[in-house]
Amino acid sequence: MSPARSRGQAGAGPVLRRPVAPMLAAPVDEVPEGPDLVHEPKWDGWRAIAFRDADGVYLQSRAGRNLTTYFPDITRAVRAAIAPGAVLDGELIVLQGGRTNFAQLQRRVTAGRDLLRLARECPAHYVLFDLLANPGGQVILNRELSQRRYRLEQLLAGAPAQLTLTPQTADSRQVADWLTHWTVATGIEGVVSKQSTSRYEPGRRGWRKYRTRITTEAIIGGVTGSIRDPDTLLLGRFDRRGTLRYTGRTHPLNPTQRAELAAMLSPVRALPRHGATVHPWPQPLPPSWSGQLDRPEPLPYVQVDPTTVVEIDADVAFEHQRWRHRVRYIRTRPDMSIYDVPLLLGEEEGYFGGLG
Repeated sequence: MSPARSRGQAGAGPVLRRPVAPMLAAPVDEVPEGPDLVHEPKWDGWRAIAFRDADGVYLQSRAGRNLTTYFPDITRAVRAAIAPGAVLDGELIVLQGGRTNFAQLQRRVTAGRDLLRLARECPAHYVLFDLLANPGGQVILNRELSQRRYRLEQLLAGAPAQLTLTPQTADSRQVADWLTHWTVATGIEGVVSKQSTSRYEPGRRGWRKYRTRITTEAIIGGVTGSIRDPDTLLLGRFDRRGTLRYTGRTHPLNPTQRAELAAMLSPVRALPRHGATVHPWPQPLPPSWSGQLDRPEPLPYVQVDPTTVVEIDADVAFEHQRWRHRVRYIRTRPDMSIYDVPLLLGEEEGYFGGLG
């Protein structure tokens, strides 16, 4: 997608025509430092560009899809507070108990007739961080970020709480506080760093994003590929009842990691007399377990004896007792029993309490 522009009404300047590819952020291993850098929280939601047209509001996803019908509460707020012609960029989130809830966001797509009730009970918020066009349609992509931010602040003055300006800072101490406290309290995933003097470049990874990550342990319950040549690991943890629950999947392993793990994995043991095997997870894994929104499919895999503990590196996007993004395998932990791995806690107890 490219930022297509067309002429407005007679005498008007060019206007943005949807779809517009949003400007993106490249991942980094640490928060960057330098002159003219500003930082914003990385919200755990859906990226959305809002077009305030003369006759309503159109919400476009990062991939260019139409999200408008799923967020009547947001389109109503934008239509009431923002003058026609403006184009906004931000993140759609749902808060519960002051913390982002990605699962409630996903429910908007499958709610069907319950959509309006869901919007009333779990209203969405649109956290805004950029302005692509002023009211009236004037395109400001070439303006510096600091200037676009100032205009966005003015535009949101007096807007309802559902339209929120994201915090921004150049203070590294404030960033450290976000990463230390906000990650747990509000569910942000990290920070996005931007040059205050930069223009908005649709489709380009001109920003940088740092995800908060943790190191922890999990139990191998299955693999894709084969036991002798595993491609990815399927991981689990015990709940309080002693059931091994599926919690996520690793990124593909490198050849050294494959060889290391092949020597430690064993097939599921057969029951005495019956010859059948028992494993706590279905085969294949159900599509809903993947946590993916776009065309999820059942995942065939090889069940293994859940006796191997591994150390992993994961981000903080953890919901329904699963890591939503793939985790990174670090090493095996032969020194640990499977009963030394932190237990899965109930949703009400929180994720970080189970990291040990």
